[in-house]
Amino acid sequence: MDTKERKHIEVVAAIICNDNRVFATQRGYGEWKDWWEFPGGKMETGETPEMALQREIREELATEISVGSLLTTVDYDYPKFHLTMHCYLCKVKSGELTLLEHEAAKWLRHEDLDSVKWLPADEKVIEKLNTNAEV
Repeated sequence: MDTKERKHIEVVAAIICNDNRVFATQRGYGEWKDWWEFPGGKMETGETPEMALQREIREELATEISVGSLLTTVDYDYPKFHLTMHCYLCKVKSGELTLLEHEAAKWLRHEDLDSVKWLPADEKVIEKLNTNAEV
């Protein structure tokens, strides 16, 4: 498929951190079912990345988050589309992380980040996390 014909999807992802751990979710549907990812989703028209992240986390996890700094932006070519994913460091502000869309979730310490099967684009985020002393 020609790159010009390939669909381009732009999303935001929350790297939710707490006590040197990050929150990972497991997809429960679709072609990438059972793979792990950072929660988030598509930005809607007129939303800033921060607004989109707060909305997506409310919808997916019934939780309010504070959005911190941009960790990285990943561009990745999946077979059927090109993904641009803006990944922000986040903290839970209020609420319990309740799975409304994913089939599983877990808090992972840095040394356990490789213990799950990450989506290919999310693997790029793991590489960045492994070189970032802030997280």
